[in-house]
Parts: sequence; structure tokens; C-alpha cells
Amino acid sequence: MGLTESLTQAVLIPINAQISERGLAVVAAVGFVSFIALSVFLNVLSQLLPQNPNEPPLVFHWFPILGNTISYGMDPYPFFFKCREKYGDIFTFILLGKKTTVYLGTAGNEFILNGKLKDVNAEEIYTKLTTPVFGTGVVYDCPNSKLMEQKKFVKVSLTTETFRSYVPLIVQEVTNFIKTSPMFKGPSGKTDLPAAMSEITIYTASRTLQGKEVRSRFNAVFANLFHDLDMGFTPINFMLHWAPLPQNRARDRAQRILSETYMEIIQERRSGNVPDENEHDLIRHLMAAVYKDGTPIPDKEISHMMIAMLMAGQHSSSSTSSWMMLNLAANPDIIEELYQEQIRVLGPDLPPLTYENFNKLTLNNAVLKETLRLHTPIHSILRKVKSPMPVPGTNFVIPTTHTLLSSAGVTARMEEYFPDPLKWDPHRWDAGAAGVQMGEIKEEHEDYGYGMISKGATSPYLPFGAGRHRCIGEQFASLQLGTIIATMVREFKWRLPDGVDKVVDTDYSSLFSRPLTPAMIVWEKREKN
Repeated sequence: MGLTESLTQAVLIPINAQISERGLAVVAAVGFVSFIALSVFLNVLSQLLPQNPNEPPLVFHWFPILGNTISYGMDPYPFFFKCREKYGDIFTFILLGKKTTVYLGTAGNEFILNGKLKDVNAEEIYTKLTTPVFGTGVVYDCPNSKLMEQKKFVKVSLTTETFRSYVPLIVQEVTNFIKTSPMFKGPSGKTDLPAAMSEITIYTASRTLQGKEVRSRFNAVFANLFHDLDMGFTPINFMLHWAPLPQNRARDRAQRILSETYMEIIQERRSGNVPDENEHDLIRHLMAAVYKDGTPIPDKEISHMMIAMLMAGQHSSSSTSSWMMLNLAANPDIIEELYQEQIRVLGPDLPPLTYENFNKLTLNNAVLKETLRLHTPIHSILRKVKSPMPVPGTNFVIPTTHTLLSSAGVTARMEEYFPDPLKWDPHRWDAGAAGVQMGEIKEEHEDYGYGMISKGATSPYLPFGAGRHRCIGEQFASLQLGTIIATMVREFKWRLPDGVDKVVDTDYSSLFSRPLTPAMIVWEKREKN
């Protein structure tokens, strides 16, 4: 008998004896527990050994692969601040088996968000999430240069001229919803706010950005389809975007229905059976547009760009409008201040809102700014490291095996910039108030291929990001959300339900910071003169 046979028998005979005596299930369970224990032991041991001084410190974790995923995912901000206190602004944690290097503060935002294309890449990170939601050939499912062209095409609907036409359309959509929705039936009632705001934001966005024809096809069922798409943005889909999970099946069904709807609209227009009525119609503009190489935009890509355009703003606008309404419900005195501001600035007869007079409502705008500060829609922005990146002023070099993470929401919660940062206080933005300590900020602009935008990431207040991937819909979102709130203030008084003394907590189950549901308010319609 050879050595190999002897060793095999030495191992198998005791195992066979154990199986005979205790049963296969028990032995398998013991083996599994032993494997986990050994993995944990080796993982902890590796962290106790001397680390590479040229890499940021690694946040301690017990389990390999899982790492710090749970503590980060449950509530990112306490996790970030706790790590910052222990390790400083730069540290690495394990997220779903991936070494993720966080760089907090304004320097970190600048380092990551304004990283060069040769050093950082967003497409490789996000395409797994966005392509099943938006569709192929657009946003992160194409080269960055093509994405920049697509942004330029879309910007035709984001001009001062179009904004002037949007305000009355937004007001009309909000008031129609209030009149017709069972959520606001009667003179007073109680409503789950996020559900209502989700519909309002999708209706106002589709009517303004994509025209009457598209809006006419949208109803509560279509609003639910966008909700199903939104649920595709769950962290687990970084790994399991392909899996037949319930939310992924709903996502794929919603994407298919919406894509087919837009394709029908495009094909009807190409047939010449639809009159050319809307000079600001983005679909018609895209149908005539060509890429720099002379290639017309395929109808399928137009369809997917339409989905992306609404979805890119829907998750953030829906959650932000809900946070605004909820924080106001907890501070009904500010609702009355907003109402009185309109009377004082616009006149006691409350004339129709316009683009010009909307900008005069400073407290209304401050409510939006403060909500975006405390409830930054995206708490974590990720980039793939493509080449080793030295961190200025340190010995650290971020290797290509790491992912970078920037969190502008952390900076917006830092005491040094915003005293009492966890308090929602729109008056901190009042002229001469001490609630904002940002100092002098140098504004830099650059054209990444779709027009000049602010590239600076040195401000502690970056709710719309920075650099080449800065949100191009920033001004539209501000107009949309501000007009919605101004209209709601004209129509309602509202508050939190009896026995509820604070705003609901945040749901971090998707990539976006939205209110936990249900989030109820008690409302009462204002009497009309």
C-alpha cells in the first residue's frame, strides 16, 4: 500500500466512523461550522499582521467576503463617521468581498469625483445596475464619450426658455393630482406621503420633459412600473443583477413595457400620423439628432434614453419631495412661514407661479437646500480604480484592486461646515445666519462634451455631485421640487399624525436615501376665497 492510500484511509476511516455513529447531517454541520470558524480565524489573523503602509488602514471585520457590508448597509453615515474617528478621512472596508477605499471630506470628493478618465471609471461599477433598468446602449452601457454626447442631446430640454414653460405645467399636474387622487379626497385626511409624491414627481417630469403625448399614457400603473425599475437599484444587484429574484423579474417586466411604450410613440411619429405640436419635445429632437460620427440615434436608444431621463431624476426627486414634506410636517410653523412668504412676495391674491417669481421665494428655496443637505439622495458614489492613484499629502497609493467611494452626504453633515448638522433648519441658509460655515469656495468650470458645468468638488455641499458625472438635471430638479412644494403650501396645511413626534428614519435598502414607509401625514385643504 502506497503512502497516498495510507493517508486516504487514515482520513476516511475516522470520517466514516463519525458518519455511522452520528449521521451525515450532523457531521456536515460540524464541518461547516469548523470551516467558518477557521475562515474567521484566518481572516482576523491576517488583519493583526503588519499591513502595507502604502495602503489606507483596513476597517476591522470578522467575516471574509461579507466584511463590513451589513454595518455599512444598515446606516452608512454612522459607519462613515465612526470609521473617520478611528482611522481618519481615508480608510478601506470590505463591501461584498471588494476592498472599497473611502476618502471623506472636500479633499476626498475632489480626488474621486474629479479623477481623470485614465484613473477612475464609473461605467464598470454601475453598468450592472443601470443597464437592466435603463436599457442597452445608453448611460453606462456605452463609452464615456458617447455618454457625454447623450447628455448634450438631453440638455436641449433644460434651458431657461423651457423652464419658463415648465412652471405652469408642474402647477397644473400637482393641482390635478390633488383634485383627482383618492389620496387627497375630501377636505382633510391622512396619506402615506411617499406613494403620493412618487406619482406627482413622475407626472410632472413626464409632462414637462417629454411632452403631453407621453404624459397622456402615464397613470398610477405606469408610476408603479417606475417604482419597480427603482427597486432594481438594490446593492445586491452589484453581484446578482442577473438572478431571477422577485424584484429583478418586476424590474425586467417594467423595463420591457416602458421601452415598448416609447417605441410605439417613436414609430407613430415616424409614420407621420402625429402632428408636430410641441416645440420643446425632446423625443422629436432626438429623432433628428446624430452622433459626432454621423450615426443617427437608433430608436431603441431613444427609448432607453427616455427611460433613463425620467429614472435618473425620479428616485431622487421622489424621495427629496417626500423628505421636504415630512420635515415640514414636523415643523408646521415653517409651512405657515412659506405661505406668508408667498403672500408677502407675490401679493395677497397669490397670482400664478412663474419662473421669475419662483426665484424670489427665498425660504421656499432654503427648504429645498436644507433637505438636500440632510437627505442627500445618493449617500455613496463609487469609482473603479484603473491605475494606481497616489493620494496627495500621504504615503498612500490606491491600487487597481480597490474601488473608491466618495460621500458628499458626510461632508454635508460635518459640524465644522454646518453647526448642529443633524437638525433640519432651513433658516440656516438665511442671509447673515451662522448655520452655514462654508467659507469662500473657488468655482471652476469645464466642458466635458456637453457644455460648461461646475467641476469643483471642494464645496462641502454637493447634493448633485461634481465633475464629468455631475447631474445635468440639477436646475430642473430644483425648479420641479420648489414648484411642487410652493403649490402644496397653497393647497394644504399638514402635520405629523398624533403620537408621532419625529420624521421617519431612512431606508437604505436601495442605493438611494428614501423615507421608510409608511410615512404618514395628516392634511387639511386650505379654504379658497
